[in-house]
Amino acid sequence: MRMRIIFLAAMCVLLSPVTPAAEKTTADAIRTAAHSFLATWADSLSNRGYEGTYEIGHIDSRLALASCHQPLAAEFSGDPLRTTSPSVLISCRGERPWRMYVTTSVRVIGPALVAARPLARGERLTKDLLSVKQVQLNASRRGVLTDEASVDGMMMRRPVNAGTILTPDLLEAPNAIERGDHVMITARSGSFSVTSRGKALANAGVGEQVLVENLRSSRTVKARAVGPGRVEIPM
Repeated sequence: MRMRIIFLAAMCVLLSPVTPAAEKTTADAIRTAAHSFLATWADSLSNRGYEGTYEIGHIDSRLALASCHQPLAAEFSGDPLRTTSPSVLISCRGERPWRMYVTTSVRVIGPALVAARPLARGERLTKDLLSVKQVQLNASRRGVLTDEASVDGMMMRRPVNAGTILTPDLLEAPNAIERGDHVMITARSGSFSVTSRGKALANAGVGEQVLVENLRSSRTVKARAVGPGRVEIPM
């Protein structure tokens, strides 16, 4: 009887199916998911006129995570247009979820705006002061500028040499109002408004507050610049 029980127990072990718990997600599966995601990303860049290349970092070959019974999800954990080493988050969203970060090295090459000649501080940009050059767009965490229309009329915060790649921190919007300018003051409440003339007591960009002297009453009021020569105050 005892031998029969041992025999039956052994047969149960041999005939029992392999459980999902025994299955694992390997390093090769992780690498394949990261490669597929990055290849799709590089293709999307080419559709925008950019060139993207990438390398996947080391993944320990001994890695064995819980099996995932649905396609692995992948996403960048950082902006690949602002860093050369964004991590890719690989995750399983199934019954036994897990997450893993894979290190990468990426390069994005594309057209960017550069100074066509030396530019002085306070100089206002026009299209003839700009040129376009193929650069590594993600080499600067500050980002780069690529659209001429978006910088037309902007002013240089500091001087730069010819060929300098233009980044957002190098530019500032010109003042809509300069100190001493005569401005139109509009006091608005809903659809009702009253206008009067005034004089700006400081510089201000659009959206900024500025002190204005009302030329009729000689009172100083705080207003908001809404455009060149125009300010508004609430009623």
